Amino acid sequence: MISPWSAVVFIFLGLAGGIAVGGGIIALFIVLDVIPRLAQITGSYDKVHWYEGAMVSGALIGTAADFYQWHFHGPWLLSGIIGLLNGVFIGLLAAALTEVLNVLPILAKRLQMQHYLFGLLLAMVFGKVAGSLFEFFVYSPK
Repeated sequence: MISPWSAVVFIFLGLAGGIAVGGGIIALFIVLDVIPRLAQITGSYDKVHWYEGAMVSGALIGTAADFYQWHFHGPWLLSGIIGLLNGVFIGLLAAALTEVLNVLPILAKRLQMQHYLFGLLLAMVFGKVAGSLFEFFVYSPK
């Protein structure tokens, strides 16, 4: 059994991490204008609320599936299709991140932080590496 102080620290770290990741994803989608572009491409401006609801629902269901360790057992073909769709999503998200990197110099110029841009990029890279190493070597859920 963990102590109450440990539980408070874990709750704080979990909420802080969730807010940081959620804020980053939302900022990414806002900067890239994902939903307006989707509505423009499909010509369905009247369905924007459906797109937003689908994104929020997907995030909530994905979080619950990860948190409660849901497992899906189905035919291999269906698993392959789901894996392919996940790969396409990750690939498109990675491509969208290259656009975001073009936004960082503009943001630094507007905030008059041109001299700190390299440090900002290094902090982002080292934070990602440190988080990945922590997950791989320290926190490895069984």
